[in-house]
Amino acid sequence: MESREIREKFISFFEKKGHKIIPSSSLLPQDDPTTLFTGSGMQPLLPYFLGKKHPLGSRLVNSQKSFRAEDIEEVGDNRHTTFFEMLGNWSLGDYFKVEQIRWLFEFLIEEIKLDPKKLYVTVFSGDGDHNIPRDAESAAIWARLFEERGIEPKEVDLITEENGGELGMGEGRIFYYGVKKNWWSRKGAPIAMPAGEPGGPDSEVFYDFGREHNPEYGRNCHPNCGCGRFIEIGNSVFMEYVKEEEGSFKSLPQKNVDFGGGLERITAAANDNKNIFEIDTLRPLISEIKKLSEKGEGDKSIQIVADHLRSVAFLIADGALPSNIGQGYVARRLIRRAIRHSDV
Repeated sequence: MESREIREKFISFFEKKGHKIIPSSSLLPQDDPTTLFTGSGMQPLLPYFLGKKHPLGSRLVNSQKSFRAEDIEEVGDNRHTTFFEMLGNWSLGDYFKVEQIRWLFEFLIEEIKLDPKKLYVTVFSGDGDHNIPRDAESAAIWARLFEERGIEPKEVDLITEENGGELGMGEGRIFYYGVKKNWWSRKGAPIAMPAGEPGGPDSEVFYDFGREHNPEYGRNCHPNCGCGRFIEIGNSVFMEYVKEEEGSFKSLPQKNVDFGGGLERITAAANDNKNIFEIDTLRPLISEIKKLSEKGEGDKSIQIVADHLRSVAFLIADGALPSNIGQGYVARRLIRRAIRHSDV
């Protein structure tokens, strides 16, 4: 299945659920001085999460071109890129957890034909320091969906970066993680959020490629392990809290859903490509670079060069010409990095 087909299926699926299609925004944010680039579909929609009425209503869907350099050192593995497309659907005070989780599962299983036995999910374990409860509701919804497919929905509790390698999978299907993994806000964990910032628990879906676990990443594997066996293909953020001046959290006037799913990663899962650089939108670029090099299949430098060239093309197309400041400096840095990896 090609990425174009998956994009069309996603938008059509949510359009049938009453969502209105909105265009992809520029990679260079408008009226947002807090960031250099558009890194998710929700960025241009933030005012509407806080209560402003969107002209197209409360259900929206699109495919947003996105750029993130935070994980640039990870680019070249089987799942990280700097440029990507993010499939997104949003509920602005409309539906919430039940509908979102069920529809997402339906899309992945019925439309994309993923094997539900290869899907694992994570939910928020709570934050006692800020009196934010664990997301038992999302876990229960996922449990019902897996049970309907004849899959045992065993839960594994309190997975952290420290104990994940110790606990491992434990035959689990639903995993609880803390604020580092299953809480979302633009500023990160609750303690780092400024007053007035919205956020909430999230529930991520992982696809199991079945790769052999690399013990360098811990004694045992688990969904958030870095070994490459699992790849996150979607994240439903339930944006229901806002931080108060004194540091506590209260419920937002409206509860929102913010879903983001990497098109490249979903395409890789749909084709069981254990490396996203094997999908249709990246494979031709990889092939051309290979012709000019003596590197073998899956070479990290080839994948870095392919990603950076692709990213720079989209950045320049949206107006980020290489320079020594701001957005242009990032474009120039990518070009330099691509040249360096072309010469190894």
